[in-house]
Amino acid sequence: MSTALWIAHVDVKDAEAYGRYAALATEAIAKHGGVFLARASRYIQKEGADRPRNVVARFPSLEAADACYESAEYQEALRHARGAAVRELVIVEEQ
Repeated sequence: MSTALWIAHVDVKDAEAYGRYAALATEAIAKHGGVFLARASRYIQKEGADRPRNVVARFPSLEAADACYESAEYQEALRHARGAAVRELVIVEEQ
């Protein structure tokens, strides 16, 4: 089974609320086997909308990554991100 990546591009508007999201999301991601590969690291924007916070996490499978997103723990975390950031998130299976 192939691993999968969460790739998120984020522009934080409310750092306090987003900090609450990040703390809860970190726990949910770890619980589902996710490991951060990049988190608010340096980057070079080449195309598309610039989002100054970029996050990549690896999960054991596409199903595990999706289960994490749909989990009650992550949905609780996501409550704090709504309105606190402009975000895009995609889950991609690695080859």
